[in-house]
Amino acid sequence: MSSTRVFKGSYVVMVTPFKKDGSLDEEALRQNIDWYIEQGAPGVICTGSTGEFETLSDDEFKRVIKVTVDQVNGRVPVIAGTSATSTWKAKELSKLAEDSGVDGVMVVPPYYYYPKEDEIIEHYREVAGAINIPIMVYNNPWTSKVDMKPPLIAELAEIDNVGYVKESSGDIRRVEQIIRLTGEKLIVFCGSDTLPFESFVLGAQGWVSVVANIIPKEAQRLFELVSIDKKIDEARKLFFWMLPLLDFIEDSGKIAQAAKAALNILGEKEGVPKGGYPRKPRLPLNEEEEKKLRDILKEMKLI
Repeated sequence: MSSTRVFKGSYVVMVTPFKKDGSLDEEALRQNIDWYIEQGAPGVICTGSTGEFETLSDDEFKRVIKVTVDQVNGRVPVIAGTSATSTWKAKELSKLAEDSGVDGVMVVPPYYYYPKEDEIIEHYREVAGAINIPIMVYNNPWTSKVDMKPPLIAELAEIDNVGYVKESSGDIRRVEQIIRLTGEKLIVFCGSDTLPFESFVLGAQGWVSVVANIIPKEAQRLFELVSIDKKIDEARKLFFWMLPLLDFIEDSGKIAQAAKAALNILGEKEGVPKGGYPRKPRLPLNEEEEKKLRDILKEMKLI
C-alpha cells in the first residue's frame, strides 16, 4: 500500500452541500472541511452515503473528490467512497480517487442483486489489485442488502490493500468477532452512529461518523477518552450527552437530511458551516422533524 497513514479516530463522513437549484456548492464544501479540521477531526470521508454519492454525476463525483483533496491539503487523511454495482466501475472510481490524491477508499459490496460470497471476494480482489492505497470494506446490509458476516470479512482481510472495515450491521458483537478472527490484519471502524461507545470499548479504532458533521470535536473526544485516555466514565457521560442527537439521526431515516439540517441551524451563527439542500428524491426535514432537531440542539446547548 502506497499510503503510509494509519486511519484511526472519528472520521467525518461529510455531507455534500447543494444549492437550492441543486448545483454543487463548492464554497460551502470547502468551508465545512476547514471547520471540521479546525474542530479536531482526524480525517474526512467524501462521496459516501451521507454525501449522497448516488445522486452525483460522474463529473460532480470527480469534482467533490478533487475539491476535498485540494482543501484538506494534506492536513488529515482523505478517504473517498468508491462503491458501484459493477466491479469495473468500482475499479474505475477507485483509480480516479487514487489519482486525485486520496489516502484510501471505502467500498460497499455490489448492491441490488445479492452477490454470492465468491463474487464478493473476487470484487474486492480486483479493486484491490487496481490501486495502491488501502481499502475500507464497508458492510452495510441495510442499504446494500448484502450482509458480510465476520468469517467473510476475515477472508477479505487476506487480500492485499484491505486494511479496514466499516461495520454497520448494528450487531455490536461483530466488532469483537472481527477483531478475534482477523487479529492485526484489520482496523475496525464503527459504522453505526448509535454504537461508537460500545464499539470503542470492544476494540474498534475508528468511527465513520455522521454526527461528526455537527459535533466533530466531541466525536473525536469520545474516541480519545475510550481508546487513548481509558477514561470510561467520562466517555460514557459524553456519549449520553450526544445520544439524543445520535438517536434522532438514526431513527429519522433521513441521515443526510438530518445532518444537513443541523449544519444549517448551526450555520445561523456566523462562521459555522452550512449543509445546504438534499437532492431529490430526498426531501428536507419537515416542520415537525426540524422542531425536534432544534429542541435537541438547544438541550445540548449547541444553539
